Amino acid sequence: MYPSLRDFIHALDAAGELRRITEPVDPRLAVTAIVDRHCKRPAPSLSEAARRTDPAHASLGGEALLFEQVVGCDFPLAVNIFGSYRRMEMALGCDAGGFARIGDRIASLTKPEPPRTIREAIARGREFLPLLRIAPRTVRPGRAACQEVVRLADRGEVDLTRLPILKCWPLDGDPAAVGYPMTAAEAGTAAGEGRYITLAGMHTIHARDRGEARPASHNIGMYRSQLLGPTRLAMHWHVHHDGASHWRSWKAIGERMPIAIVLGGESVLPYAATCPLPPGIGELLMAGFLNGRGIPMVPARTVPLRVPANAEIVIEGWVSTECGPIGWDPRGEDPLGPGAVFEGPFGDHTGFYSLPDRYPIVEVTAVTHRRDAIYPTTIVGLPPQEDYYLGKATERIMLPLLKTIIHDIDDYHLPMFGCFHNCAFVRIRKAYPLQARRVMHAIWGAGQMAWTKMIVVVDEDVDVHDEAAVMRAIAERCHFRRDVECVRGPLDILDHAAPRLGAGTKIGFDATRWWPGEEAEGVAGDQVAMPASAAAVAVRLAESEAGGDGLPGVLATGVPEFGGGRVVFVATDAEGREAVEATLGGVRRRLEPMPGAGELLVAVGPAVDTGDWEQVFFHLTANADPGRDAIREAAVAGGAGLAFDATPKRPGPGTGGDPVRDYPPILEMDESIERWVDERASAFGLEPRG
Repeated sequence: MYPSLRDFIHALDAAGELRRITEPVDPRLAVTAIVDRHCKRPAPSLSEAARRTDPAHASLGGEALLFEQVVGCDFPLAVNIFGSYRRMEMALGCDAGGFARIGDRIASLTKPEPPRTIREAIARGREFLPLLRIAPRTVRPGRAACQEVVRLADRGEVDLTRLPILKCWPLDGDPAAVGYPMTAAEAGTAAGEGRYITLAGMHTIHARDRGEARPASHNIGMYRSQLLGPTRLAMHWHVHHDGASHWRSWKAIGERMPIAIVLGGESVLPYAATCPLPPGIGELLMAGFLNGRGIPMVPARTVPLRVPANAEIVIEGWVSTECGPIGWDPRGEDPLGPGAVFEGPFGDHTGFYSLPDRYPIVEVTAVTHRRDAIYPTTIVGLPPQEDYYLGKATERIMLPLLKTIIHDIDDYHLPMFGCFHNCAFVRIRKAYPLQARRVMHAIWGAGQMAWTKMIVVVDEDVDVHDEAAVMRAIAERCHFRRDVECVRGPLDILDHAAPRLGAGTKIGFDATRWWPGEEAEGVAGDQVAMPASAAAVAVRLAESEAGGDGLPGVLATGVPEFGGGRVVFVATDAEGREAVEATLGGVRRRLEPMPGAGELLVAVGPAVDTGDWEQVFFHLTANADPGRDAIREAAVAGGAGLAFDATPKRPGPGTGGDPVRDYPPILEMDESIERWVDERASAFGLEPRG
């Protein structure tokens, strides 16, 4: 771990992990186009620990990038600095042993064994001694690097547009571009040009702690903030986040909320801000634990908060509490109201645009910074991106705590296609019937894991980090009438397939071996019928297409090897549930002579490559609500199988009374920007596209 962003960047440079970009680059789209390509490339060095826990993707991440000339801006820009396993390990100081090394330390502290001897008692005391040093420390004003330069808004010195704030994706900040009858100007966001702060720690406190020198509620969240103009931002947070809870507490007493938006600082801070911590453990304590000593803090200049003294840039201000709740739509009759803008859309970590909604305005009062500050940022989008490695660090670090809460879990894996909230693979040592169902429901009640949309539970003989092996276990061990669990509950706010905002259906696949006592739906024993092979099913489908009668609505099919022919993907241009159901029914009827063939059918849109199973499952978990879009008997003969409509949908009434909300566009870069990058690819360490 490193005491400042610049120290971390110097270490990355020395380790061959950093590329300096000297050519002028515009923060509007061009930076994203360059970074997005780097994220998909091999990283300069590999993590041995990641080879074991993520063998399919351990080598990715490209280089960290330092843009030394950002057009129209006063500071250089660092991005993708956490964008590989090796760089994340460097940031957290766990080079040897990987993230599990931190997890082991946490496990030792949370489940200490009583000492058996005086010698062991002394050793245990030494183990706990470092905890006395992790509380944040106070730095006197005038000595903090983050306040070497102080710019005050009331003196006309603040201009946020001079920061290298990115416009990441073409439709960012333009409600009309995603179908709303409102321009950016009408939304109150046009002056910001769709630019967003994306890698800042948002420091807030609960209203009950106002006036406290060391407020117990001090929280650091990592949320996006849309640029509105030289001294104004929009604050975006999800309703279940602590920052939103703090905002509601200030709204309840009718006072505006102080906020400090902090960029840079100790290399552990961005991870601590994203880490799902148990109640009573604040992000500053977690950062101090990772850092080996408390984070030095200094009083902000214009708001009653403390901020990290080693930060690069701090934006201080007040969040309006006049703003109404989310769920506002300009197509309705209610006005937007005071203290608010129609924030968004924003190209999000889901790979789609998160749609706009009403969020509060931040009135900025000051910007403080180092004399030679570096602006850190990140982009999110179709995986892999930088946030993937932050999330995978949490997967490994929090495993001991998750096992403490849910004792049955032996290990787990968050596959890339699931974008964290959409899918989890879980391994157990099965000891009794329906244990996998117990684990599913426990996960759906465990903190931020509660938002997990799809869970697959496997036996201990399956390597949970071998994604193809997990998928093979579904095909070989899961009877789709007996071994599928669906529940209604809260979902991530960004789940556009959910029938209602933040609410829908989650699904679990019990891919463990059948045990007596697990009989259900008239199915007992090992009654999974496997076809001859995936190749035989693929040949059958190809022969049907070549025979001239074709398969109506089918553009392409895919039969993944791991599925043994039981799993079939269908790309279709059919629109609407009836048309999709008819298309899948035609595929299943064509496979009827082959027992077990196509018992799991997944329909996806025309642009999806059915030969890439990860791409198919990305669209399945993103575009389908299991309660509305699962098809059991109509398209799968005998009711023994399961099908999903994972195609993009038009808003309107849905199956079973569950509506279809607006489906956002998938993220794509402007072709003109891509050509610009191609022309200068060598300057950015890239190859031109094929």
